[in-house]
Order: sequence, then structure tokens, then C-alpha cells
Amino acid sequence: MKANQTGYFVLDPELGQLQYFVHEHGKSQKPRGSLPLIGASVVQSDEAPHMFIVNSFNGELYKLRASDAKEQRFWMNQLQACARRHSDSSAKVSGLEAVSPSEEVTDMEDNDEEDLGVLDDQRSIILHLLSQLKLGMDLTRVVLPTFILEKRSLLEMYANFMAHPDMFLSITAGATAEDRIVRFVEYYLTAFHEGRKGAVAKKPYNPALGETFHCSWEVPRDRVRPLRSQGPREPASRGPNNTQQQDDPSGTECYRVRFVAEQVSHHPPVSGFYCECPERSMCVNTHVWTRSKFMGMSIGVSMIGEGTLCLLEHDEEYVFTLPCAYARSILTVPWVELGGKVTINCAKSGYSATVTFHTKPFYGGKVHRVTAEVKHNPTNTIVCKAQGEWNGTLEFTYSSGETKVIDTTKLPIIKKKLRPVEKQGRNESRRLWQHVTKSLKEGNIDEATEHKHRLEERQRGEERQRAADNSPWTPKYFSRKGEGWIYHKSLWKSHGHKNQTALMDTNRVPLSP
Repeated sequence: MKANQTGYFVLDPELGQLQYFVHEHGKSQKPRGSLPLIGASVVQSDEAPHMFIVNSFNGELYKLRASDAKEQRFWMNQLQACARRHSDSSAKVSGLEAVSPSEEVTDMEDNDEEDLGVLDDQRSIILHLLSQLKLGMDLTRVVLPTFILEKRSLLEMYANFMAHPDMFLSITAGATAEDRIVRFVEYYLTAFHEGRKGAVAKKPYNPALGETFHCSWEVPRDRVRPLRSQGPREPASRGPNNTQQQDDPSGTECYRVRFVAEQVSHHPPVSGFYCECPERSMCVNTHVWTRSKFMGMSIGVSMIGEGTLCLLEHDEEYVFTLPCAYARSILTVPWVELGGKVTINCAKSGYSATVTFHTKPFYGGKVHRVTAEVKHNPTNTIVCKAQGEWNGTLEFTYSSGETKVIDTTKLPIIKKKLRPVEKQGRNESRRLWQHVTKSLKEGNIDEATEHKHRLEERQRGEERQRAADNSPWTPKYFSRKGEGWIYHKSLWKSHGHKNQTALMDTNRVPLSP
């Protein structure tokens, strides 16, 4: 509407609804409209004096203007209190704080991206955007067109790095420190092909401050390599298809791997994610800050930060970094490649690994190449080398002279499990972005852009409200330690891990690949 219209509104605290009538005399009849307040946000607006916006979680919103500041504050307080009360009671009923495995179902979502490239009308939009950019410019706060979005949040993309949880769980089963770091490198190199889905480069949603993502994996025990090897290490026999079963004292058929991610900071945009399997006494804690840079016909994304894998049974910690990503050929058929040198270090055992993701030369050369070297630092001995493509075939050569080949395209994927959208919390990724995702799937870019704009307006409104109330944002699941972020209920805390302080120290300074 171009101008405000007078209406009659009723707050029903029992139903948790804001109801709208044309005038007061009609309130005995069915309301003209109603807005559910469960999970809703109520924020002040700068559009007009005494205006505030009620954002419902179903994607609808009301822009309301009070007659004066006192009335505005009164209505906002009442609406916020009602929204909190109904949101809290819903959380208690459906157990949103502690995700129960019984609520989770196998994820059947298929968000494969179309390999159509950039259409003519989209190319003109990109050209207009590029004309306003300078080489090396930071793109963190640049609003990119909606049609390049990938139909999933960045937090969910991090979860998809765990598509081979059987290989992850097998790390701690290595009989020696050398075997364990080699298994970690094998897992690390095979993690990126599923996390980076689709041949066409598209951009995941920027997570909103406070956005979370929960999921888990059920891993058949016979998919995990045995806890103890029978004699010397035999590299040629290792692999994800080894079906030897280890003793199962609990009698259950699967391990459960649990994952939680949270957007802990907005400026800079930092994501924290944590993954654990208590039965295998292992967990990984990572914080990542993404920084995008304009490079002409490419966009480069640095993954600044690091992760720490803890193997509690062996009292070992492996600190690792992440590669950069590049979106190439952004005016034709954009594609993604990884680049840069990353490191994996275990201070206790003295083993380290260097992994290099090679970018394609301007003329000739192969794409998606990766090489790796595992070294025992005290003796300066190379114990394993790897080469190949991170989204194709990888060949490992061990100090024994034996070799093994892993084809990432043939590795079985274990699908994650998560709660249906209707059971998720207000700020969980799938629920938060559901309307944008639905519109993108339907090919309705204008509608997707409008839903995305509403979410961004809500974020800005909540940020202004926190500033007005002098109440800084506090993450729900992670706590800041130096320059890093630690999951507050991490497995090593519950186990009384003696190296907890050392772990926090390793996260003090973020590393840039």
C-alpha cells in the first residue's frame, strides 16, 4: 500500500494471534486476517514515525503504525511477551532444545542444481553488478542476485561434509598414531565432493545471526573399520568397504553421529559447528569465517579459521584448516574449484599432513587436482602420499610401497537425519529459509527475492532492537575462547579431558589458508 489505512487489531493471548478487523464493530465476526505469533519477531521500523513490524514465521508480516511512541512501545511489549510465551511452551512440548533421535527422519530432500548456466537476462544483472565492483573488493556486504542462490544454508553445507561418517568414525580405530592420521587424511580428502554439490557454482544462503542446523547420521557398525588391527598395519586392506565387524558390547546395530551448527557472529560472519560420537569417544569442533573477494571473472572465498578433532581414547588432538573456494566463469557456466594449502597437525604424536588443492592453470592442466603428504616430523619421514581429484579418483601410496585407490563418486552416501520443518525451531535453517527455498524450486525468482528481503529486514530490525535495549547477542550453543568458538557441551568436557586448555589455546588465532 502507498499509504497507511486505519484498522482495528485484537491481540488474542490464548490463541497467540494478532487478529485484524476492518473496524471495531466487526470484531464479533470472523477476523479479516490473523497472524500467528509463535516464533514471530516484533521490531521497530524506521520507515515512518511510531511504526513497527510483526514478522510471522509463516512468512507473512504486518507493518503497523501507532499514534504515538507510548502506544507503539505498549503494543510491541505485549506482542513480544505473547510471542515469547507461545514459543517457549512450544519448545517444551516438542523438545527443541535437546533433539531426540525419535523425531528425526531420513533427509530425502533433493536440491541438485540445474546445469543451465547463466541466462541472458541474468547476465545483464551480473554485468551491472560487476560494473560497480573493483578488483580485490570485499564482497561480504554486497547483496548478490537471488538467482545464484543454492537452496540450502551454508550451515547445512558444512553438515554435508560429513556424508561419509563411517570413514570419520574409522579414524579412532587406527592401531597406531601413523594409522590414525592417515585415516584422517583419507576422510578429509573425500569429504568435499558431497559438501560441494552440483557442477554449477551457486552460493548457499548467508546464515542469519543465531541460525542453527541440527542433524545426525546412523552408521551401521559393520561399515566402520575394526577397533584393533590383527598385527602390523596393512594399508591395502583399509577402506570404506571393509565389512569386518567388531565386537558390539551394547548389542545395537548403529553408531549415532550428532551435528550442530550455529551462526555465532554477523560481522565478521562466523559459523561454529560441532560433531560428536560418544560411543567412539571422538568429536570435532570448528569455527569458520568466510570472506569473499572479487577477482574479475571469478569470486574467491577464503575459509578463515580452523577445526580440532579430538580422539579421547588416544588423548590426541588434530588441528586442521580449510581450503579456499573459487567461483569461475561467472558470466557463462559458473563452476567451483578449491585452492590453497591446508595443514593437519597432531602435536602429541608428531605427525602432520599438508594437503594442496591445485587451481587449474590458465592454459591446459587438469581441474580439481589435489596432492597430500603425511610426515613424521621427529624423523622427517614421509609415511603416505596421495594424489588425484577431490571429486574423482584418489590414489594413496604408503611407506610400505602398497597403494590404494578411492573413487569418491562410488563411495556410498549415508543420508543425514533431521526433524521435519514443522518440528524445527524458529531459527533452524530449513524452517528459516523454507519460503525462499520453495520459491526457488518453483522458479519464482521475484517471490524468492521478496521472502529473502523480509528475512533480511527482520534481521536488521532485531539488530536495531538489541542496540536500543543495550542487549548484545549471545550465541546459544557456542562460547568464545580467544579468537575461536567452542561448543559449550563438548564431549571432552563431559569426559574431563585433560587437554581441554590446550585445545582452547589452539583456537586462539584463526589461520588463513
